[in-house]
Amino acid sequence: MNISAVFLLQSILLGVGLAMDAFSVSLANGLNEPGMKKGRMSLIAGVFALFQFAMPLIGWTIVHIVVGYFTAVEKLIPCIALILLCFIGGKMLYDSIKSNDAADEKPAVGFLALMMEGVATSIDALSVGFTIFDYSFITALICCVLIAVTTYIICIGGLAIGKRFGVKLARRAGILGGSILIIVGIEIFLNGIL
Repeated sequence: MNISAVFLLQSILLGVGLAMDAFSVSLANGLNEPGMKKGRMSLIAGVFALFQFAMPLIGWTIVHIVVGYFTAVEKLIPCIALILLCFIGGKMLYDSIKSNDAADEKPAVGFLALMMEGVATSIDALSVGFTIFDYSFITALICCVLIAVTTYIICIGGLAIGKRFGVKLARRAGILGGSILIIVGIEIFLNGIL
């Protein structure tokens, strides 16, 4: 496949579509941690972008190696996303309700939770490998890079918006952020089974 303007536009639009779950989770993370520094924002957006880069490429590879085995796993993707996001969102809700201290010193989302969010928001991108299966490796790689860059930009925006409103919401930010994660998990699940 040739690298054309249409290919670039399609890849960016694919990135926008795939990044919506990561945007929602970024918004929730920003709400939950209104004092977040720029470096941490970049790290969180980078994790989401990395997973959005890797998942379609893994899907593309799986299609080329073991097409028949992947279809059984694909049906579990909405359930996995639901479980991961409900777990993280539930923990965020619990911690927010339990804690009376609005100015907690430690970051709201730890490394393990961030990795789980990355997997949960990008796992549906595995199936994108099916839609790009006829791309050469280089073309698939370029497509995944464009998806990652798009995701990064969108997630930075989500974090910034969340931070801005998180300062105004203070104590309720964790409750709202946890609720958003659970809602996103349910939405991924419902879209996957319907």
